[in-house]
Amino acid sequence: MSQPQTAYAWFARTTEACGDDAVALEVGEDRLTYAGLRDLAERLAARLVAAAGGIPPRRVGLLASRSVTAYAGYLAVLRAGAAVVPLNPEHPSARTADIVKAAEVEVVLADASGADTDPGVPVLSVGPEELTQLAEDAAPELPSVPTGPDDIAYIVFTSGSTGAPKGVPVLHRNLCAYLDQVAARYDIAPGSRLSQSFELTFDGSVHDLFVAWAGGGTLVVPQRSQLLSPVKTINNLRLTHWFSVPSLISFASRLGTLKPGSMPTLRWSIFGGEPLTLDAAREWRAAAPGSRLEVLYGPTELTISCTAYRFPDDPAEWPRTPNGTAPIGTGHPVCDLLLLDEDGRPADSGELCVRGPLRFPGYLDPANNAGRFLAPEGRPGGDEPLTDRHWYRTGDRVAMRDGHLIHLGRTDHQVKIRGHRVELGEVEATLRQQPGVRDAIVLAVPAPDGEPELHAAVGATGCTSDGLYAALGDRLPPYMLPRRIAILDHLPLNTNGKIDRRALLEELGRSR
Repeated sequence: MSQPQTAYAWFARTTEACGDDAVALEVGEDRLTYAGLRDLAERLAARLVAAAGGIPPRRVGLLASRSVTAYAGYLAVLRAGAAVVPLNPEHPSARTADIVKAAEVEVVLADASGADTDPGVPVLSVGPEELTQLAEDAAPELPSVPTGPDDIAYIVFTSGSTGAPKGVPVLHRNLCAYLDQVAARYDIAPGSRLSQSFELTFDGSVHDLFVAWAGGGTLVVPQRSQLLSPVKTINNLRLTHWFSVPSLISFASRLGTLKPGSMPTLRWSIFGGEPLTLDAAREWRAAAPGSRLEVLYGPTELTISCTAYRFPDDPAEWPRTPNGTAPIGTGHPVCDLLLLDEDGRPADSGELCVRGPLRFPGYLDPANNAGRFLAPEGRPGGDEPLTDRHWYRTGDRVAMRDGHLIHLGRTDHQVKIRGHRVELGEVEATLRQQPGVRDAIVLAVPAPDGEPELHAAVGATGCTSDGLYAALGDRLPPYMLPRRIAILDHLPLNTNGKIDRRALLEELGRSR
């Protein structure tokens, strides 16, 4: 039997098989079967088309978080034949408006948390009362929409080094190729209960949604506060599958709840978004001895993940790595991987480049493609149109050890903060835009718990740290805000006249 060709078709196929016999979505006290979720998505899709003037929209913003509207809305946008543009209600309204404009969003679907935001386009607000009314309305007449594999499924905006977020469009064929690789990987069936730890603006959420719905499992949505107590949440929600950033292991460990055998319901534990230390993996594995443990790696541009590493069942067989982090494993079978040294030659260690059906078609703004792709033969790409044979440069340094890839760091100034991708250049550019700031540098430094946090230093006059914090808070999401901002008369320079990041890091450390 051929696999579905669109994301919605994966959900629809499972709905035909499960109908009212399996729960598809659980948010608090709300539970929807597959048939019930499909019916709600159809009704929301009809409302979206009406809100867009009766013509199916091309791109719809989804300004919602951890609500029935958020997840039924995701399906509704796809059912309406549009691309989903996830928006976070907690992000500054100016940033949301910028993304809406850059993505050419025509209408925004919002839950109660985003109802008061003005994104500059029509907003369809659907809170609990509206959901109740939808269920009482007559079934809508919604025509079939000719969505195809080469249409955009979703657009995620990531941090951009130029000071503006970058739009990453992922096609239906990219997502379907991903599901072909992973949907059957985790033994999901009716009765499986999968966590939804990521916000919709983080592409790991797409894995949760469609891997769950491809296999007939239940997508179980913890509230934000519950994520800070992972062990309690896993047990209270009776989760069988967990997927999160590794930093949540640190939360559980500091709470003292990560005790041997403390998570008996877990059958699968998956981590991604940032390096997983082997020590953290051992602690989690002891707490969930009945769980398989796996690491997924991949930038947004490669459709959630392009490599995987599954730990051996026997911890005595686990690897040792030079930096104490888990391997990122081997590429998914459909991916071609290439490692290039500093001179651009194939090597066993260097920048990881990837191509294949998981690779996105290029940034929403083509100007962002510059320097990010290599021609099919591995040389730097010129001005020729992108093809499926072009390599995407991940910017990650990796090495091949004992048949598995080890992540060694970045080739640029991109960092991961609690799993979020942050271009230090975007934070620096926003600081430089403030009156009185001559220059700015942002560094990632270890916090007391060992996780990275951002510290900034500016060469400025007439500024205060509080004023700069307020200005950044109006433009950047919370995870991109520096923990501290030091105002200096001038930033230290090295012998080449460039800002000396090492000296600045030492200076900031002394003044903590």
